[in-house]
Amino acid sequence: MSATLRLYHAEPTGAPFEATVIAHDTFQGRASVLLDRTGFYPESGGQMADRGRLGDAELADVQVDDADRVHHLLAEGAALPALGAVLTGTPDRVRRRVHQALHTGQHMLSRALVDVAGAETISSRLGETACTIDTPTDVLREVDVARAEALVNEVVDADVAVRAFFPDADTLAGLPLRRRPKVTENVRVVMVGDFDCSPCGGTHCTGSAQVGLVRVEGVERYKGGLRITFTAGPRARQSLFATQQTLAALARDFTCGPADVAGAIEKLRRDLTAARENGVRLQERLVDAMAARVLAEVGDAPRFVLACPGEDALFLRALAKRLTAVTGAVALLAAPTPEVTRYVVARGPGADFDCGGFVKRLNARTGGRGGGRAESAEGQYPGMAPWEALVAELAP
Repeated sequence: MSATLRLYHAEPTGAPFEATVIAHDTFQGRASVLLDRTGFYPESGGQMADRGRLGDAELADVQVDDADRVHHLLAEGAALPALGAVLTGTPDRVRRRVHQALHTGQHMLSRALVDVAGAETISSRLGETACTIDTPTDVLREVDVARAEALVNEVVDADVAVRAFFPDADTLAGLPLRRRPKVTENVRVVMVGDFDCSPCGGTHCTGSAQVGLVRVEGVERYKGGLRITFTAGPRARQSLFATQQTLAALARDFTCGPADVAGAIEKLRRDLTAARENGVRLQERLVDAMAARVLAEVGDAPRFVLACPGEDALFLRALAKRLTAVTGAVALLAAPTPEVTRYVVARGPGADFDCGGFVKRLNARTGGRGGGRAESAEGQYPGMAPWEALVAELAP
């Protein structure tokens, strides 16, 4: 069976089309419909597949096989159309518009990265939520990323023509291709003015202004090189609108202008750091005071069994350290809450209490979790079973 005629090569905007059902088949175990021609773009070349409707059925996916036949996978439960039926295909033009802008933007950004930083593109991916360009370059300065982004948007503003065509062999040989084509026959080339010239079978804008804008969102190390995450077109607008709404909400909360949010956050960070430091000092004073009171009441070399409701593990550790400074002392401390009881068990010099062994018995008794060594152990158990009673039962 011959390859499927690709209508989107000549008509990239996703206009409705008519086609004839020529076969039923399967793709990766799923039933598919083969047409004599199609305006639906199948997933390939790093670009996502189209969606839409084929006749009365929703189209769930579009894929292409090694014979270049396009498989139209219908939504689950949809009946396959009859052989020979003439159907209207209706691509989702909103989705197509997003893909056109992203793919054209990727070509332009890949070109700019080469021109500005010598960073070649070895692969790219236009995903449902993120678009990426991978380059073997292991260093890319922030200023170069900004220059590449600015260069792309200059070309967007210039509204140069975007042309997609199949050149003959002689014409192809004379073109300044950014990368070599992956096929040897029927090579399709996409030219963005005289800025970029690349072999590509995807769907693209017809003018650079349709891209709207290109925005680099991040750069990270990836497989020995770098991965650049970017956005463009309608998706870029949505991202910027969402960011602006978040910034406006923060500005309202801080009762300042959007431009002053960064300063307000920095002040809040300083205040929080100061509050934490003050909290640590207060906790140290509280621990010292409690340890002094307990030691005064109990005397030398005792076993300290205390419940400290509402405290955290840091408090328990600090208090245990103070109490077990006494030779032969053992501290069994807990902080009960309605949901969970956290505990710390420790022994001082000269004590022979097995803290880890006690915790194992405690886990078995309460269904809790925790562990440690003979010298110290900690953990938690659900609920707030009386701590003193558990210690009396498990460590008599």
